[in-house]
Amino acid sequence: MKITINEIAKAANVAKSTVSKVINNSPTISEATRNKVLQIMKDMNFTPDSAATQLAKRASLMVGLVIDIDRKDDFLNPFFYSIIGGVESVMGLHQYDLAISNIRSQGSSTRMDLLRRFVYNNRMDGLILHTLTADQFLIDELERLGFPYAVIGRPVAEGVIAWTDGDNEIGGEIAARHLLEQGYSRIGFIGGDFGEPLAQSRLRGYKRVIPGGDAPHTYCLPGPSDETGGYSMMQALLALPEPPDAAVCINNLAAFGALKALHEADIAVPRDFGLVTFDDYPIAPYTTPALTCLDIDTFEIGVRAANLLLEKMGDPAKPIPPQLLAPKLIVRGSSKRSDL
Repeated sequence: MKITINEIAKAANVAKSTVSKVINNSPTISEATRNKVLQIMKDMNFTPDSAATQLAKRASLMVGLVIDIDRKDDFLNPFFYSIIGGVESVMGLHQYDLAISNIRSQGSSTRMDLLRRFVYNNRMDGLILHTLTADQFLIDELERLGFPYAVIGRPVAEGVIAWTDGDNEIGGEIAARHLLEQGYSRIGFIGGDFGEPLAQSRLRGYKRVIPGGDAPHTYCLPGPSDETGGYSMMQALLALPEPPDAAVCINNLAAFGALKALHEADIAVPRDFGLVTFDDYPIAPYTTPALTCLDIDTFEIGVRAANLLLEKMGDPAKPIPPQLLAPKLIVRGSSKRSDL
């Protein structure tokens, strides 16, 4: 039996007009009331009539790539445009247009707005989400509706079926193992938010290789993934009573700052200190010495995300194994003590 707006209003102890305003994302509704109504809609498996009708005849020939507008460093990063290129290279061949849509980090109202604008109103045939935009509320609703989506990055939310990412754990292993093979023995890890999936995965791989890596490590420092952060974290490591003799950096910019701190301390790289960074772009080949890196093909990640979405558009319930792309080690002067 179909659930009606009247039943939702009764269960939530609000007026029917309040439920309508929640569905239409009215700014006059408080966040507490909005969340209460949305939860009841979810519990009672309610879909607005307009959404049910539109979903049944989905055919807009447009897909959306959702970004978090509050994370400017992410969508201003050149890697983001490489991912877009990969997605577009596939979707264009299948006659789909690609639209970029933004969402804010916090608040179910922004998720509801995304659903109302693109899913319930049939403006999109599918969505590609970054893992940090794919929160549990949004995933649960997309799954309930059977709406096709794919996720870039290891999911934080439960129930995600189709996702792709660089294999960051393997990358952390490769980086740490390379430094050990070059004769370094006290190896650190710097940069990134250790509470986020990207840094967690890279750190987990590093800890599988470094002796004693399962325990908290003196040489593992979280921090800003930029030049200033890399510089200050390297200074902190060098100030330890027994500093490390090598480090894995979360990205190019942090590695550049770390390299600057090493130069200022008159520490020879790679003779006395080795550096490995994730990502080749934008500056790894051009520093002095050039940075050894773990290169992940972000264009290919975009291609895989698009192909996953096409599979889900063909069969939303189809189980699809994760698509992990192994990084490639590019050895350069920042770590190369011997001919490999």
